[in-house]
Amino acid sequence: MQFFDTHCHIDFEHFDKDRDDVFHRMQEAGVNRIVTVAVELEQRERLMALVEHRENVWFSVGIHPNHEVQQEPTVEQICELARHEKCVAIGETGMDFFRHHVDAEVQALRFRAHIQAAHQLQKPVIVHMRDADEACLRILDEENIEDCGGIMHCFSSGWLSAQKALDMGMSISFSGNVTFKRNDKLREVAAKVPEEAILIETDSPYLAPVPMRGKRNEPTFVRHVAECIAEVRGISLEQLAALTTDNANRRFGLCAN
Repeated sequence: MQFFDTHCHIDFEHFDKDRDDVFHRMQEAGVNRIVTVAVELEQRERLMALVEHRENVWFSVGIHPNHEVQQEPTVEQICELARHEKCVAIGETGMDFFRHHVDAEVQALRFRAHIQAAHQLQKPVIVHMRDADEACLRILDEENIEDCGGIMHCFSSGWLSAQKALDMGMSISFSGNVTFKRNDKLREVAAKVPEEAILIETDSPYLAPVPMRGKRNEPTFVRHVAECIAEVRGISLEQLAALTTDNANRRFGLCAN
């Protein structure tokens, strides 16, 4: 049984003291594939170094919607940085109105630039959407996201927003928050997402799932996300693992092991 953590930040300083141990635990737990996701362009060098000598580890290029920068990147700059054989996605990008570090208009322009780069490279877009469903989904539609595809990362909205994203050909990825006791409605969404569109992730080091809440999250814990979703969908853990791994391989354009 193998798991694919489609979104983590294992290059972050949270893992500086024991990163090799984290990779070892991950492999022992059957988490044999991960994508480590950028939140700023300056990460690219360390992400490349991280994946260079490791099989089954890939990365993305992008700027988080609430990351402040001196100058907004052009589509050409994003494309240039993402032209690497182990860069499998653009992002994370999107819209976030929960915190207002970056003006909404700037977020929107940045989001569009990322999607346009993804179109040119034919790589999926990793979408961060928090308290900004209407704006985020409108931009995805206007920028014809279905032509390159993407992932609604750490999905935390309702079924109506999920349906709109699914209608545009997006995948829906669930993180540790789907296991939280108060999130019955999110588990209802996880139960409804079509089997060809569902993914799992940790978003580590954040959002550790039950029963690991309060601890630093890591890719090993994606199994708990999978267990929760398998239960609400009424299938075995083995089925859920195989399903989400196949979906991730297809979305990122990767060959199966």
